[in-house]
Amino acid sequence: MALDEALVARARETGEAVLRVYEWASPVLSLGRHQRARGVYREDELARRTIGVVRRPTGGRALLHDREITYSVTAPTAPDEGLRVMYDRVNALLLDALATLGAPCELAHPASHSRSPSALPCFAEPAAGEIVVAGRKLVGSAQWRDGGALLQHGSILVDDDQAVIPSLMREPSELAPRPATLAEVLGHAPGVTTVAHALFDAVRRREDASARVLADADLEALDVSTFLARYRDPAWTWRR
Repeated sequence: MALDEALVARARETGEAVLRVYEWASPVLSLGRHQRARGVYREDELARRTIGVVRRPTGGRALLHDREITYSVTAPTAPDEGLRVMYDRVNALLLDALATLGAPCELAHPASHSRSPSALPCFAEPAAGEIVVAGRKLVGSAQWRDGGALLQHGSILVDDDQAVIPSLMREPSELAPRPATLAEVLGHAPGVTTVAHALFDAVRRREDASARVLADADLEALDVSTFLARYRDPAWTWRR
């Protein structure tokens, strides 16, 4: 989370957009920026299962980072650019990349409006414009804007372990319907490198044929320390 926010600062300074694709070293429950968590989740149970907790800078609801692949897009924004513009551009990249992997995805058009941030898990239901397979959510995304730059986070499910989330809550809720997963749709579980290459190839096809991979020096130059202190602070994680 700290690195993603440092990339937001980089986008603001350089005017460059960055797509980052990554997986997590151990299971982590991530909370949406405005989601209520205090008194909702069982900290003792999270500790017993060695599941970490972090609060994202982006919105949305809780999701478990384990058998999934996370992407982030950081980019400068124009003063008159609506949130939907970049959201649609990122969705186009995701649909392109997932199609090359063999996943028959489409955008969701639910009959009702999505719910406000709550304890309901992220993959419990698709919001309008999110990526689904046969009506079941495969990718969850959320966007945050700050000072002329944006961060869009998303999670692509490789396998389904989101049903774990209700058991971490003081008052468990049902997770229905079951989300889609790449393992189910493709018949195998692609690794993060495979998904990353598909996404980077989509960037070069649809956005910038000369897009480059950031060098280690680019990442080492980022000032992550300030942001890291916040995301390690329980006062931020459990702020509401």
